[in-house]
Amino acid sequence: MNANEIFDRLWTDYTAQNPEAKKVYDCFIAEGETVENDHIAFRTFFDTRINVDVLARPFLEAGYEQKGYYIFEDKHLTAKHYEHKTLHNAPRVFISQLMTEHFSPDFQSVVKQCAARVPDELVFGNNLIFAGNIWGPPSYETYEMLRKESEYAAWLYVYGFVTNHFTVSVNALKKFCSLQQVNQFLKDKGFLLNSAGGEIKGTPGELLEQSSTKAGLLEFNFVEGTFEIPSCYYEFALRYPDTDGKLYSGFIAKSADKIFESTDFYKK
Repeated sequence: MNANEIFDRLWTDYTAQNPEAKKVYDCFIAEGETVENDHIAFRTFFDTRINVDVLARPFLEAGYEQKGYYIFEDKHLTAKHYEHKTLHNAPRVFISQLMTEHFSPDFQSVVKQCAARVPDELVFGNNLIFAGNIWGPPSYETYEMLRKESEYAAWLYVYGFVTNHFTVSVNALKKFCSLQQVNQFLKDKGFLLNSAGGEIKGTPGELLEQSSTKAGLLEFNFVEGTFEIPSCYYEFALRYPDTDGKLYSGFIAKSADKIFESTDFYKK
């Protein structure tokens, strides 16, 4: 599967599951914009069956290579980002993993059970990124238990292997030349923004500014019944030229740390 086919399939799944994200996209299209994707992101647990390297496999085979490595000590995460070797306009791929050894025995037990339920054909194949939740109907009690230790883990336990977010490249927009304008446009349309660490994460001096919506709330069927929880979100990235005159292509760990909180539990 080539890169375009991968992203088309991921986009179809992402918008089908996240109607609020599709509404954001439609708002920009209605303004006459062409929306280019800066990057996508996945989450996983650090387990040999489902770690970052397993999720990255289809991208590597489609011509991507690893470019960056990141550590998030407070959230007990590590991450890698990938870029296509020859298609310079291809979206970046950002994959993070939770280092579960830092959490309680009950927490680790849930993760081990989830990983054990992933069939070998997904572990050794290229379709894990499309698989969603493959460990069965989630328990709301377990979701709440995980959430007390890690919002990241609770979200991953429910949704599994889906694209956590797509990202609008603000550099490619015509009517919006700043992230402040983008954010105001979104707020005027009624979307909630992730304000953790400020609505805009990063600075021109760091060569990357980012913002994101708060994940839309979805009714999800748990073993105990239906509960409303955050789903996926949409991000917005504005990149600045580095000393070589090319747009900075990496990520800023302290900014990404706050972007992760776009899926934290909340009630409207």
